[in-house]
Amino acid sequence: MVIKKCKRQDIPAVGAFYDKVVKYLDEHINYPKWMYKSYPSEAYVRDMTVEDSQYICMEEDKLIGAFVLNSDPQGNYQKGKWSSFIPDGEYLIVHALAIDPELQAMGLGSDIIGFCIEETKRRGLRAIRLDIVPGNIPAKKLYEKNGFSYIGDEDLERGIEGIPVFSLYELNIK
Repeated sequence: MVIKKCKRQDIPAVGAFYDKVVKYLDEHINYPKWMYKSYPSEAYVRDMTVEDSQYICMEEDKLIGAFVLNSDPQGNYQKGKWSSFIPDGEYLIVHALAIDPELQAMGLGSDIIGFCIEETKRRGLRAIRLDIVPGNIPAKKLYEKNGFSYIGDEDLERGIEGIPVFSLYELNIK
């Protein structure tokens, strides 16, 4: 698997990839409560690509995964009871991590997390923090398996109907 930054020409394919994943989730169990054509969507991919934080995972010419890695919590992370004070900008946040449904449970999520850890170290930052919808069992297992600690559930003041709180996780690097 090759992980690289999303380019403008990739945006339609990455948007379609997220649509495919959300359709699959809607037909099975939508653990992250993603919404088709809303989040994650082609518009979100475009915004994150312009921001230079959208990544894609390729196997030969096939798109098999996507995620965002940036320093924007997209909510009030100050409410978290983090293990140590780390100023904004000194940690990265993982968003919208998706794997092709046909390739799930093959270790690709851990490979992506490994990439995120190495990228955090390369940038000289101190931690990775993230949030998931409570009850997102696959994400909880993935992050805990890769050394993340559960911090607690908090209202991040995002105003998303049906998701009043998010489960917070962290992995301190330094």
